Amino acid sequence: MNPTNLSDTIVALSTPAGTGAIGVIRLSGAEAIAICDRVFWGKKLANADSHTLHFGTIKDGERILDEVVVGLFKGPTSYTKEDVVEVSCHGSQYIIQELIQLFIREGARLAMPGEFTMRAFLNGRMDLSQAEAVADLIASSSESAHTIAMQQMRGGVSDEIKKLRQELLDFASLIELELDFGEEDVEFADRTKLKELVAKIQGLLKVLLDSFALGNAIKQGINTVIAGRPNAGKSTLLNILLNEERAIVSDIAGTTRDTIEETLNIKGVNFRLIDTAGLREAQDQIEAVGVEKALAKIKQSAVLIYVFDIIKTQPEEVAADLANLKQDNLHILAVANKMDLNPYTKAEHYTSEFLSEDQFIPVSAINNMNVEYLKERLYEVAIGQGLTEESAIVSSARHYEALRKAQASLADVLKGLTDNIPSDFVAMDIRRALAFLGEITGEISTDDLLGNIFGRFCIGK
Repeated sequence: MNPTNLSDTIVALSTPAGTGAIGVIRLSGAEAIAICDRVFWGKKLANADSHTLHFGTIKDGERILDEVVVGLFKGPTSYTKEDVVEVSCHGSQYIIQELIQLFIREGARLAMPGEFTMRAFLNGRMDLSQAEAVADLIASSSESAHTIAMQQMRGGVSDEIKKLRQELLDFASLIELELDFGEEDVEFADRTKLKELVAKIQGLLKVLLDSFALGNAIKQGINTVIAGRPNAGKSTLLNILLNEERAIVSDIAGTTRDTIEETLNIKGVNFRLIDTAGLREAQDQIEAVGVEKALAKIKQSAVLIYVFDIIKTQPEEVAADLANLKQDNLHILAVANKMDLNPYTKAEHYTSEFLSEDQFIPVSAINNMNVEYLKERLYEVAIGQGLTEESAIVSSARHYEALRKAQASLADVLKGLTDNIPSDFVAMDIRRALAFLGEITGEISTDDLLGNIFGRFCIGK
């Protein structure tokens, strides 16, 4: 992709491929209106007002291809800040291809993946972080993923970055000015204030870095493993959570040999539930593979629902299981199942260094008792208070890596100021931090970077 080639007029189908009621073909560029005017029989688009719709026919010579509605968006008040025409035609694949080929013969070229949004970025319609959020918005499969994408598209993360970057840039300018007067031993930048600013920026970057775990989990779905000993009621719990008979339930221990994965949406957040084989010494080779898979899934997950039978499992056995299963950054909820058989069981009976009272969830899966409370606790441990429409949450691995490198560069700045190293070395570290922050918003970018980002977009976006 050549991001500097903005003189061409581009065309692509903007609606999903396949037969539907309508298809929308989008053109953008200096010749978009003229190209359409040559084949559109209706109102003269060049003379029409922007942001208007026009009914007519499109002809290839004397042959009518389709009756269409044309949307007209004149630059710079369009998505790309160029002249944009959107042709809504009937959704026949034959018609769509005929129209696109006609526009190409009239002077347009087929757009590359993400080229419309890339032009919006290059023309200053949005910054790079906002442009990336367009792809996330299209791909969002839950309310929470949609919220993060919308917040980012409106400039949530980039606004924070731009403010921090501008403050740092102001100080960098003063230090660079000092270098110009190096022989006169003058100091324009107050080192104490610079230290305070760097420390402040580091604190704000840490908040953004810490938000990545939540943002990435919401974007991808939160891996949640259901594990425990055989016949603890794991499959019954999965079926109740999903409100369908997804897993086979049997009194025979070891029924679940492989993992079963389904998605549960709680308050707009997708949890990827994984039912696993019972954790015990395997009775045969197939069950051994199942147990091995269960342990592997736990290592890859953010949340563990540990299910145990309160009749058959003693507190010390629960503690031993959790001691083996615990790991860093794994949220554990211990589901005490079959409470209908022993309603007098209390959380304090099972608390240990591996299990607190607020992690203890008493349920009766077969009777659907306390399952709604379990869902509430799942949401709380995974999300907490971390998601609001005002939250600046990082969900892009590229942004996370740039923030991490900026944080490291600022640490070098702070160390240089403490050690009183020469100003030119301090300036070098500041420039590096500025470059990493600029990568996020696109103030500093390369053709390769733009190609990688916009290449994952669909063709018509």
